[in-house]
Amino acid sequence: MPHLDVPGATLYFETDGEASAPALLLIHAGIANLRMWDPQVDALKGGHYVVRFDTRGFGKTRTDDVEFSDQADAVSILDHLGVERATVIGCSRGGRIAIDLALEHPERVAGLVTIGSAPSGFPDLELTAEEDELFDRMDAAFDAKDWQTLNDLEVRLWSVGPLRREEDLDPAFVATAYELNRANLPHVEEQPTPIPLEPPAYDRVVDIDVPALVMVGDHDLSEHLAQYEYLSTNLPRADSVRFPSSAHIPNVEQPEEFERVLLDWLKQHGL
Repeated sequence: MPHLDVPGATLYFETDGEASAPALLLIHAGIANLRMWDPQVDALKGGHYVVRFDTRGFGKTRTDDVEFSDQADAVSILDHLGVERATVIGCSRGGRIAIDLALEHPERVAGLVTIGSAPSGFPDLELTAEEDELFDRMDAAFDAKDWQTLNDLEVRLWSVGPLRREEDLDPAFVATAYELNRANLPHVEEQPTPIPLEPPAYDRVVDIDVPALVMVGDHDLSEHLAQYEYLSTNLPRADSVRFPSSAHIPNVEQPEEFERVLLDWLKQHGL
């Protein structure tokens, strides 16, 4: 299996498509791993070189408890594969990493796509009562070191959404959502420390001068809906799309519609 040794870690990655094609770098959410992009790979690899990796603390990547840079890890993958520039597509924390990468290494980013993401440094917002209740349950599970319950509550909050019921959703989607996060359970006691971007991206997104696509599911958390509005307004070259039948991971819940939107946008911008 393909791994790349970097300081303090061994990063697991996968590639699909021709290396000579325009590159896409896919960065997963914190409730998943690179497998979250499986529904999109066949649709994307026909015209693109698709690169994805497990970030530290997730999936098949191994890490020591060291300080590290998410952006440096991403650049190391690109360098290892000989990719000079890529359109970077990130979900949730993956989108935050993508934004930071676009600011720290603008020469490596041809386009930017975020899904339910916030720029680093985004201010805390007041949560709804339903969101607060689920976070309280997650805090209790964390204090009890009940990692399985915490892992499942994360899926309940983000993948299902604070105002939806699992039994009302496609059972195959729900099963996949739990499977994606449970793959991260072996990493729960790892403590690699990401080095934050300084200054953070919140006041700097206006400087990102590449085509951007900002996406969110209508059933996502209230803070992610606010972050979507902020990025849609402040990224200079942003298009924006909402998925009315999804929460935090629309590419998994509505893969065909997500692929249509993404492929049309990539074609429109020659990426």
